[in-house]
Amino acid sequence: MKKQKNLTFKETNKKNNKFSNRGITLIALVITIIVLLILTGVTIATLTGENGLLRKGK
Repeated sequence: MKKQKNLTFKETNKKNNKFSNRGITLIALVITIIVLLILTGVTIATLTGENGLLRKGK
């Protein structure tokens, strides 16, 4: 039988978080880009729509 090494919480956490920090950062970046694209679409629609601000200004 192999004897398991007792790891402290800190050591286990370091081992498990080796790649998870990058993944969380990548997910946050993708969500941020999606939110910015949605806001851009709403802004363009508000400016150039049938009752948009540009037509009301004329």
